[in-house]
Amino acid sequence: MKKIVPIALFAIAIVFSAVWLNQDSRAQEDSDEINIYQLLDLFTEAFQIVRTQYVETVDSKDLIQGAVQGMLRTLDPHSGYMSPEQMDQSQEQISGQFGGLGIQVTMEKGWVKVISPIDDTPAAKAGMQAGDYITGIDGETVLGLTLDEAVKKMRGPVGSDIVLTVEREEADSPLEVKITRAVINVASAEVRSEIDALVVRVKTFNRQTLGNIKEGIATQIENAGGIDAFDGVVLDLRNNPGGLLETAVEVSDAFLDQGDIVSVRGRDAESAVNYTAKVGDLAEGKPIVVLINGGTASASEIVAGALQDHQRAVVVGTKSFGKGSVQTIINLGAQKGGVRITTARYYTPSGRSIQAQGINPDIYFDVRPQKVEEAKEDESDTPDFISEADLKGNLENDSLMNQESDEKETLKNQETLEKLRREDPQLAYALDMLSAIRVLEKI
Repeated sequence: MKKIVPIALFAIAIVFSAVWLNQDSRAQEDSDEINIYQLLDLFTEAFQIVRTQYVETVDSKDLIQGAVQGMLRTLDPHSGYMSPEQMDQSQEQISGQFGGLGIQVTMEKGWVKVISPIDDTPAAKAGMQAGDYITGIDGETVLGLTLDEAVKKMRGPVGSDIVLTVEREEADSPLEVKITRAVINVASAEVRSEIDALVVRVKTFNRQTLGNIKEGIATQIENAGGIDAFDGVVLDLRNNPGGLLETAVEVSDAFLDQGDIVSVRGRDAESAVNYTAKVGDLAEGKPIVVLINGGTASASEIVAGALQDHQRAVVVGTKSFGKGSVQTIINLGAQKGGVRITTARYYTPSGRSIQAQGINPDIYFDVRPQKVEEAKEDESDTPDFISEADLKGNLENDSLMNQESDEKETLKNQETLEKLRREDPQLAYALDMLSAIRVLEKI
């Protein structure tokens, strides 16, 4: 009986502890709710002060939309408020037709930075380059503008001209670039034959992309008399800013017979989604080389990462942009616009997170022009392109695998090869080819 009493008392203590913890948890929740309402009161008070005491009359709608935009901008560079007009523009881009200049941009340190120009658009024809800073629009500084405000200024009537003031790394002084606005009809993918290879150039990932690729490859194979007329496929993803996740999965699947393509993980573990490949390879087992650079971002990194992880392709070029997050656009209603919010990260088949990390090519090859007198033995402090890691407030990389040692070795090899390319380009090229053969032997 003496043993039973302590056990009973212990059980009662556990019950009371559970009750106390439950009450404490509820008290914490109630406290959080009170704090939220107090902060909402703060917003209301500030809104009323601005609306009634600001030196000029202000539009309440603009104030509220600005407050929502400010809230979302505290999250990460890719979340934000979208006005009704911007929602319409987003749908145009997804469909493959929209008006403007033809550049993908982001905001960095108060300036507009070009992620990449879209092929065969006014911006590309005018010579805009990935990594350019746009510091002025028609003679007015962009400093102080939000990204949406700057984009709105760059849009305008078809046929009208715009002059962008551009800062470029290799230029001694700012450039003035005149561009004529046009309706941007994006042929999202084009296929051609070069010598004994099929070259698939993917410019963006929209609803037309997979159809463009299938039709183009079929046409080239028919004209050549069969797939055996080609040694392999070059999949060119350079300066491809991304697009639809679903389309990236489709394009990856088009060159894979089996295995994971990408996994998407959100805030809750239960929300994880894995995309896998189905049988069917448009290249019919032929070797694939994927070209990437600093303008290769988001959906195009999914494709490069999937083919690289499955050793289905050799990846050649420079390190990609490093946007490994997924945005969802939530419609708030016709008159309210929408919210673009980051809802998940994506991971390559091996578990790599590309966020702020990018895809490292199997063979590093940079063909951008450099001033000889400015060449340095160690250029590691000079960024090749703007990348996700350069953006203020970017999400951290939470990779499922350790990439640090692999990246250090890759960077060491890249530095050695870059020096060798200046001293003995032929030898460097021979080493590149040996690397390619070694990777291809694993396919």
